[in-house]
Amino acid sequence: MGGTRGDISGLHEYVGNVHVHSNYSDGAASPQQIAAIANRRGLDFLILNDHDYMAKELHLEDEGFYGQLILLVGLEIGGRYHHYLAFRLKEMVRGKGLSPQEVIDRVRAQGGFGFLAHPFEKGMPFHEKSIAYTWNDLSVEGYTGICIWNFTSRWKERVKTAIHGLFCVAFKQYSLKGPSKETLAFWDAKNQERKVIAIGGSDAHGSGFKWGPISLVPISYDFALTSITIHVLLDRQLSGDFEEAKGQIYGAMEQGHLFIGHDNLAPTRGFRFFFEGQSGQMAIMGEELIFEPGILKVSTPLEGRIRIVRNGSLWAIGQGKRLEKKIAEPGVYRVEVYLRIPVFGWRPWIFSNPIFLR
Repeated sequence: MGGTRGDISGLHEYVGNVHVHSNYSDGAASPQQIAAIANRRGLDFLILNDHDYMAKELHLEDEGFYGQLILLVGLEIGGRYHHYLAFRLKEMVRGKGLSPQEVIDRVRAQGGFGFLAHPFEKGMPFHEKSIAYTWNDLSVEGYTGICIWNFTSRWKERVKTAIHGLFCVAFKQYSLKGPSKETLAFWDAKNQERKVIAIGGSDAHGSGFKWGPISLVPISYDFALTSITIHVLLDRQLSGDFEEAKGQIYGAMEQGHLFIGHDNLAPTRGFRFFFEGQSGQMAIMGEELIFEPGILKVSTPLEGRIRIVRNGSLWAIGQGKRLEKKIAEPGVYRVEVYLRIPVFGWRPWIFSNPIFLR
């Protein structure tokens, strides 16, 4: 996609979940079982990111169509720190003994791309003693983007006691925090230097939890796969040819033609954010244009609080299903949408990738 499109009405939207763990690492189900759940939940694609230090091999043989669902296989590379979500790999990358930069370089060397995973997570105070798998070397280069919203990481950070845990299990979708301020500040700052794409993920494991007489699965695959999703936008329908469809999905992710949705709060399908310049050229999320005056247009499937952020600072705010704002200066513009839930108030719902008007 370029930045000189004349129309966005023909875009095709596909919903997927990334950063999913199977029983090849520390997940509770097989890829085939997880794909069946994702199919039932109405997803269009699913990407596994099993741990490199647990999986014996990459298992690309599991990729393919499972009914209407496309299953892709990536990797989560990293041990105690510096977890990297890698995609479009041709062979296994082992992170042990490599620096974070060497991991990024090895992924790129085989035509892959990747995202820093949960770089500023805090860990669960209760039971896990706040162990966090942070990204400490922020001087690295060559990564495609950042996973700004990890469902499991953000959910666990609220569990400070057993009572907190029971509350967060009962109200998983309503108690979830949005991306942390630290994550958004880092991402916004990087976008002033170059285009850095944001994704979100579930970090689904489907694992059980035991504490004394209590035994439960706090976050099932059935729930997690429609928690934090990514919605990719394509110029044409997803191909029936697997390799071509795989290229379409990865291409949209790499270019940032996507938004992140908290679909268990309410379905986010149909959200749009685009720029229409005075010359008639248009740009969608992830695209870059030489600046000209124009209008930013936002539409949401339900009424919400719409925030437009420019260069990391709140620039415009509105309430409803649509917001249009004229712009007269360059900047990196992105959108956040919050949904009002009775009792719980305004909850984080949608985060877009930016439109870059330099």
